[in-house]
Amino acid sequence: MATPEAAHGQSARRPASVLLIAYEFPPSPSPQSLRWCYLAAGLARHGHRVHVLAPEHPGNGVGLPGLPEGVVVHRTFAGPGMGLLNLLVRRRRGGAVRERARVDGAENAFAQDEGTPATVAMQRPLNWKGHVHNALSAFRTWLFHGLQRLMGPCFFPDGRAEWYPWARKGLDRVLSGHAIDIVISSHEPATTLSLGLLASRKGYPWIADLGDPVLAPYTPRRWRRRALRLERDVCARADLVTVTTETVARSLAQRHGLDGDRLLVLTQGFAASADSRPGPPPFGGDRPLELLYTGSLYVFRSIGALVDAVEQTPGVRLNIASIAVPDDVLAASLRSPSIRLLGFLPHAEAVEWQARCDVLINLANDDACQIPGKFYEYLGAGRPILHIGDGLDPAAGLVREIPRGWACARDPAALARILRQLMVDARAGTLGAGLDLSPEAVADYEWAAISGRLHDRMTDLIAEYRKNDGQ
Repeated sequence: MATPEAAHGQSARRPASVLLIAYEFPPSPSPQSLRWCYLAAGLARHGHRVHVLAPEHPGNGVGLPGLPEGVVVHRTFAGPGMGLLNLLVRRRRGGAVRERARVDGAENAFAQDEGTPATVAMQRPLNWKGHVHNALSAFRTWLFHGLQRLMGPCFFPDGRAEWYPWARKGLDRVLSGHAIDIVISSHEPATTLSLGLLASRKGYPWIADLGDPVLAPYTPRRWRRRALRLERDVCARADLVTVTTETVARSLAQRHGLDGDRLLVLTQGFAASADSRPGPPPFGGDRPLELLYTGSLYVFRSIGALVDAVEQTPGVRLNIASIAVPDDVLAASLRSPSIRLLGFLPHAEAVEWQARCDVLINLANDDACQIPGKFYEYLGAGRPILHIGDGLDPAAGLVREIPRGWACARDPAALARILRQLMVDARAGTLGAGLDLSPEAVADYEWAAISGRLHDRMTDLIAEYRKNDGQ
């Protein structure tokens, strides 16, 4: 027979009702949206009921993972700017193109062309529905970024803060209408942290998922003092602060004296596939060595050195899947067949491409605190990774430690040398020899494992609150 203490412990750790405050959540395709899509699904699989407070979003959710029954999304008006965008997109999408038709041949992106058995056909022509979808995606993107640029200077931290009045009302409705045990806020934008502070002051245990610090290198100068103040309040008030890298954890601990027992590193991750994904076709004949980069390109995350190296190395092709590219990269793609732009790929299609290329390209951010979320998807793809940066960032350390690939400086000559060696290895059938490309080597970075760590800390925190309340 269980003791009263054991019975209390079992009761305290019963499945919880969780409120997640997330501006970025499906159908948004952003990395933060994917993060909490997978984490919320993981918590639901542990038996928890996850309520999500999120704004309406103009995306269609194509290629994003589905949500289990245990996740309930509460949508609110996103604010005047985003609300107008939602209205325009709904009208423009219209009738027959309301649902995006899957692009023909997504599963055969690396299948061989008829008549040219040694050539990799990484794209097939779109049908009319595919062209309509791409046009709508481009329209949404243009409107979304245009509105953000227009409204950004007026709001802290940016134009997404227009959601706050409606989010606050939604927060009150969910808290009063459901027996919420704990609140989690997903940053960015910092608006979600302000809402988390409100919930904390109402007496709810609160986990603040910062990802990046509020005061980051890219924070506009006019908002830096306010960002620091909010970050300090969050670190003082939150019962647990989660971040994506050890570097960020150390920075917050030093900046605000945050105790280690209130800090938890939850990296980005990848979803393990139930079915083994096919790898790239055998190397031979005239088939180029296929490099693939998926993700955004910024001033602080440049691909220019690699573009130069690829143009100097016959037999290598760089494929770039990005929603937008700098002018110099666009110009390179127009003058050279070795640079191919794939445009935006939905998440599911990007994951398929990652498993079918020869080498994945990861670009280090200038800020060593950050590891692009795509890096963890690369770990799950089981393909070699060429990491480009100064070699001092955490991603470079992981690539070498596992080992999962190679690290190289942002130098065209050095990159050209390593590409030539990879060509030699590929022709000899030894590409990736000496690397550990097994799933077991990266099991800690599966979303299931990461959500398990969150579940453990979250249930301990709820149990402590219940104990103090005498439940």
